[in-house]
Amino acid sequence: MKHLENMNFDEERALYNSNMLVLTNCNFQGKADGESALKECINIFVDNCNFLLRYPFWHNKHVKIDMSYFSNTCRAAIWYSDDITISNSKLLGIKAIRECNNVSLNNCIIDSTEFGWFSNYIKMIDSDVVSEYFMMKSANLDFKNVLLKGKYSFQYIENSIFEDCNFDTKDAFWHAKNATIKNSIIKGEYLAWYCDNVTFINCKITGTQPFCYCKNLKLINCEMINTDLAFEKSEVQATITSIVDSIKNPKSGSIEAYKINKIILDDNSTNCVIKETNNCK
Repeated sequence: MKHLENMNFDEERALYNSNMLVLTNCNFQGKADGESALKECINIFVDNCNFLLRYPFWHNKHVKIDMSYFSNTCRAAIWYSDDITISNSKLLGIKAIRECNNVSLNNCIIDSTEFGWFSNYIKMIDSDVVSEYFMMKSANLDFKNVLLKGKYSFQYIENSIFEDCNFDTKDAFWHAKNATIKNSIIKGEYLAWYCDNVTFINCKITGTQPFCYCKNLKLINCEMINTDLAFEKSEVQATITSIVDSIKNPKSGSIEAYKINKIILDDNSTNCVIKETNNCK
């Protein structure tokens, strides 16, 4: 195992093809403005390092990063890599993770547009995120206690679970398949259109026109606050413990809500049982 400490790297491919390397208190910045510092490396351990240059971790395997900083100039930081663990770190560059497998993020701060695209087996715990088009076309996501602010999140994801999260993001979960969201707050317009086999359990949902054109949609013991024109053309089984502003032309299934202010049925194809229960949280 080779140890490098208190060093600065700015040349192109500074540590290319390294194996069994420990980096401590190192900086990646400088006049040479070199890219791809740690490309095609294996078994890399990073502690308290700063990355200001582009594309540092591409085509890597078995990387552990702790207490480190990826600046907003460090674009596309981690691509095409496997078995990556990132903890107690900040990732502020655009497109920070893409086409990666088996990534774990714990106690991280992320401000990165187009984060996490086309990735598989991503675990995120106790982290704060700002992002547009977050986790597009990724699969096998496992999120817990994640705070997200953004737009167009989780589109086309598959086989994923989210628990104790707080998402403020419009157009979330479009075309999602086989996902479960538990004990979470979801705020945003046009939630989960075109999704298939998505289940919300004990969630608080806010925003106009949620859950349209869905298949196999389930809501279990959920609140829907300031939600109107919900469930249009959707196959749905829902138990809602709050007032729903309005429901429009659900395709099939059943919807039970504490109270429904308005039901709009102006499509002859609607075949859904809708009723009030007077059962509020």
